[in-house]
Amino acid sequence: MSKKILIADDERTTLEILKSTLTQTNYLVDTANSALEALKKLESNSYNLLITDVKMPRMSGLELLEKVKQEYPQMDVIVMTAYGVIDDAVAAMKKGAIDYILKPFSTEGILLVIQRALEQQDLVLENRYLKEEIKTQYSYETIVGSSKKMQEIYELMERVADTDSTVLIRGETGTGKELVARRLHYISDRKDKIFVEVDCVALTETLLESELFGHEKGAFTGAIKRKIGKFELAHNGTIFLDEIGDISPTMQVKLLRVLQERKFERVGGNEPVRVNVRVVAATNKDLEKAVAEGKFREDLYYRLNVIPIYLPPLRERVEDIPLLANHFLNVWNRKVKKSIKRISPKAMNALLNYPWPGNIRELENVIQRAVIMEKGEVITRVDLPVGKKSPDSEGSFTSMEMTGDLSFPAAKEQFEKEYLIALLKKSRGSIRAAAEYSLLDSKSIYLKMRRYGLKKEDFR
Repeated sequence: MSKKILIADDERTTLEILKSTLTQTNYLVDTANSALEALKKLESNSYNLLITDVKMPRMSGLELLEKVKQEYPQMDVIVMTAYGVIDDAVAAMKKGAIDYILKPFSTEGILLVIQRALEQQDLVLENRYLKEEIKTQYSYETIVGSSKKMQEIYELMERVADTDSTVLIRGETGTGKELVARRLHYISDRKDKIFVEVDCVALTETLLESELFGHEKGAFTGAIKRKIGKFELAHNGTIFLDEIGDISPTMQVKLLRVLQERKFERVGGNEPVRVNVRVVAATNKDLEKAVAEGKFREDLYYRLNVIPIYLPPLRERVEDIPLLANHFLNVWNRKVKKSIKRISPKAMNALLNYPWPGNIRELENVIQRAVIMEKGEVITRVDLPVGKKSPDSEGSFTSMEMTGDLSFPAAKEQFEKEYLIALLKKSRGSIRAAAEYSLLDSKSIYLKMRRYGLKKEDFR
């Protein structure tokens, strides 16, 4: 759906130029030649954005801004002011304007300001829509665990939440690193701002650079317009860099500069972009080993590791398994509209004796299956993977039938291909989900897909 913009200016030429420019960019545009006319239109119409000149007769743009913020507090406003009158722009920002434009303006410049404002607006609206769910989802009641190790983590999170220090969350796959990152954001002073997540391993080096820092029009083939990067979108909020241990040496250098100076250039650009952003990173890699082997920059490691948070694997907090299992039982009861009351002692014993290589994520998957398959009011069995079951587990599994007609390398290749196909079907072509299910990293999944000529689009 096209965004609707209201422009208020007493200069007819400016209104005509802006309307023509924005209409060609597929915005719906309405105009008002005074602040009073703008207020009347706001009473009877809904707009995504208001752009107003500062200098207008009878009621100034700053007065209009104040009035709009009183009556329509969610309305985003951009002000226009002449060069040399920067004080007006500063005053407008203090009164709640989201950005400002200096006259005379370039087409590219004003389109960038509007694009940035609307992209931030979309993220804020999405965050606002999910706010109540998020408050519940990322509460300490949801980060389940009463073990001593988890209590220490809760205490550490409380101490560091309101600082701007960079946080590095360490832990195996499935231990809840993203959950902790989001919780840090939502208990911090930045909680009403944007939380932006970037999966560093899911993109190539070139795409990751563009994703993080944005790019200018014409920076590379296919760059048909300027793009705002995740760092810029996360301004005043939090950016979560997941799988930070997998970024390339080139990206390590670029990220180091952002952490040091809080500024960067878009791909293909020369103008520095400054940001105020809290950085939270996560990895399941042994970064100390990577530093020793020359695969990860030592200076970047120290920049990231200001506040380390280590999430223990589930096998090191076995006492939390009953709490987690019952939590997921309640979650999936609600999701699939069932009313299973409890997990039997025998099934719980199976959970307690399983090593959980996939950690909390694997436990949730097991409980999800059990809830879906259970016909009664008590879960009496849980399905755990072959070779890793506890003696008390009553789980079942499916294995590929093999004969002795193949050589070992050929049999291994056949198994790997069939397993990968089944994995991609299960994850519906999602590389990240396939990596989570298989406990492989995303790069390995990509390489194996390329080897066997598989495309993720074929499984969606």
